[in-house]
Amino acid sequence: MNKLFHIFKVDLQEAEKISEHPDLPHNHEFEELLIGIDGALEHFIDFNATTIQAPFVSFVTKGKVHRLIPKPENGKCNIWGIRFKSEFIPETTFQLYSLYHNQANLPLDKDICFKRLVTLCEMMYDETQQSTVDYGIIRQLLGVLLSMIEAERKKLTPPDHQLQKTQHISFGNFLTVLEANYHRPVGVEFYAEKLFMSSRNLNLICQNILSQSVSEIIETRKLIEAKNLLISSEKTISEIAFELGYNENSYFSNVFKKKSGQSPKEFREEMRSMLTS
Repeated sequence: MNKLFHIFKVDLQEAEKISEHPDLPHNHEFEELLIGIDGALEHFIDFNATTIQAPFVSFVTKGKVHRLIPKPENGKCNIWGIRFKSEFIPETTFQLYSLYHNQANLPLDKDICFKRLVTLCEMMYDETQQSTVDYGIIRQLLGVLLSMIEAERKKLTPPDHQLQKTQHISFGNFLTVLEANYHRPVGVEFYAEKLFMSSRNLNLICQNILSQSVSEIIETRKLIEAKNLLISSEKTISEIAFELGYNENSYFSNVFKKKSGQSPKEFREEMRSMLTS
């Protein structure tokens, strides 16, 4: 996807086309949120196949192997699809990963809350159709949408088993500390001490929830913020590197290129070209 954000609708005709020629299981480099109004969704994810009836919310995190096949029900299919890059809402990314890593699909009631979700989708879509798109408005609307979904998820899902619940609380606390400190040149031991646990236990929790080490999560958070700053600010690459705790600009640029496949300069030029086209 060559955009920071993209919203689209899957109607009956599009659903029938996808059903006739479904994709093979695959992954992608963006986040994907689906809000089902009518119809159903056959979802292969985490190497399990399930079918969920509308109304529903389905979230696919970047890198997860999956396959989505929309299914008409009673001659109807109506699904909003939202795709966005991690740097579009950098402060929310890991919270989404932790909430949906083991539960991609969420059934909902067709109540006032669900109607508001649909309205938010319509508002975001309308903004993308303007001659000059205000991505700040879209970012705010998407944040509200995700907050409302999370409130519904808490009401509808049963409590985790005690160990899982404890791990999720610890992971949530880690994300809070990370959000306040990712720009500093500190490592795993710093976060473990802040959470009153050993580095080994913190790594085990992060591996269990995100399949990443603490160091990988810290580096990924820095990279997401670097992309955000490259897109939204006029700061030089050296200034961004310093702001994110890198002592050497060359080291920052090497890490950035290794992780994203582009140099910071190439990424900034490509994103600005897309946003102004």
